[in-house]
Amino acid sequence: MWFWRIIGSVAFVLGAIGLALPVWPTTIFWIVAALAFARSNPHWADWIYRQPGVGEPIRQFLETGAMARQAKVAALGGMTLAAGIIIVFWHRHSWVIGPGLGLIVVGAIFVITRKRLPDG
Repeated sequence: MWFWRIIGSVAFVLGAIGLALPVWPTTIFWIVAALAFARSNPHWADWIYRQPGVGEPIRQFLETGAMARQAKVAALGGMTLAAGIIIVFWHRHSWVIGPGLGLIVVGAIFVITRKRLPDG
């Protein structure tokens, strides 16, 4: 149980960084935190679900595996911005460009292939 609390706490803190840094993701880390907290302290997972803006999409994703169109657009937009930043600032360092853009491509494929929640 303590293992899941540690994982959840670290993921939560990493996600909280994204609230201040626009290119740092919040939702994916809070999804991991909610999953870990569900195993160790459901009250903490419920607290994440109650957070405005991110809580409901996280709950829906964990329950259905689907994402709203707006969430997909936001995720892909953030990935595009991050890719641009990597290219601009690290264009002379292939050891950063390759893995960085590779991870972004994997993330983009994952987002694109998720079911879409019905509009409404």
